[in-house]
Amino acid sequence: MRLAYIVSRYPSISHVFILREVLALRGLGVGVDTFAVRRDGDDELLSDVDREEDARTYVIVPPRPAELIAAHALALTRRPGRYLSTLGLALRLRGRGPRAALWQVFYFGEAVLVWRQCQRRGIRHIHAHHANVGSDVALLASHLGGEGWSWSFTMHGSTEFFDVREHRLAQKTELALFVVCVSQHGRSQIMSLVGTEHWDKLRVVHCGVDPSLFALPERAGEDGPFEILTVGRVVPVKGQTLLVESVAELARRGLDARLTIVGDGPQLPELRALAERLGVSDRVAFAGAVGQDEIRAYYAAADVFALPSFAEGLPVVLIEAMAMGLPVVASRITGIPELVEEGVSGLLVVPGSGSDLTDSLARLMGGTAEERRAMGRAGREKVVAEFQLEQTARQLQDVFAAMVPSARA
Repeated sequence: MRLAYIVSRYPSISHVFILREVLALRGLGVGVDTFAVRRDGDDELLSDVDREEDARTYVIVPPRPAELIAAHALALTRRPGRYLSTLGLALRLRGRGPRAALWQVFYFGEAVLVWRQCQRRGIRHIHAHHANVGSDVALLASHLGGEGWSWSFTMHGSTEFFDVREHRLAQKTELALFVVCVSQHGRSQIMSLVGTEHWDKLRVVHCGVDPSLFALPERAGEDGPFEILTVGRVVPVKGQTLLVESVAELARRGLDARLTIVGDGPQLPELRALAERLGVSDRVAFAGAVGQDEIRAYYAAADVFALPSFAEGLPVVLIEAMAMGLPVVASRITGIPELVEEGVSGLLVVPGSGSDLTDSLARLMGGTAEERRAMGRAGREKVVAEFQLEQTARQLQDVFAAMVPSARA
């Protein structure tokens, strides 16, 4: 089985779960060639594995002019009908406004490059992660390939669900051979957009982690401050503002909590200023972006993992934290209740409610270390049973084998 994987940026610190999936599939004997629409900067390559994957990934933009011209000339001369119909399809799929049409022309240009690379490598199925530019390019490259070619994509959310028309989710679902959904919630959202004849192509396969890499650490007792950890891009949708406010409220209640925010993003200056204004700058640490070689130390040092997001798909950082035996506090939204069982492996809070978040953190602080460890053990058992990378990679391999004609040949 030979596949092309295309992602808007790969490898990327925010797409580490895709890198793990690629490596797991290769470990099962699946040939996966990786394509990135754009290359991330060197500051995003935080581990040796990142750098190795970057070196073997074909980067589409910026294209080499000679290669771009040669690919288009070859497609136009060998497949003139397909070439023109693919350009027409790109324009039909445009969003609102003239700028959207221009971007579709760019995607068409990029798709011809991907088609040529896949043709050279003997690849006939292209899989995209996210319903963004990568899926546009995969769709068009597959159409240019014609008979015997196919494409699919993994639907994560929640960004794509904010504007289903702009991301053309219905059209992409209808044109794709199949769609992998990382949660039942995500599948249900796509079901609402397309006819029932397309429902069978929506296959749920969770993202996974390797429990042996995220093993249970030895944790100290109840001495010292209560350590709260959150990991993610520092952007408003992640709800880190509520966590800083909760630390301040816990301090007012006489509860000694510390918060570590791992991640980078445009909201960092605002959060630093908020912590200063609330008088908790000594209780909030900003670790910045952390690579996979270092992240486990942060989980091991924490008492609880918190993710009060306003929108999510099924966050991999939550799976990682649970694999490492941390009780979790997370918003009761989207696919999160499929992972976190209320009162068993963690606490689910009303999204956007700072008081509910603070009360839940105080509840865990008020419990014993053993009660928190019991929650953490239950969370790890859930991950091992349903979110283990080896298991989810095999499920994905089975989907490719069952659905892709070239894989069955």
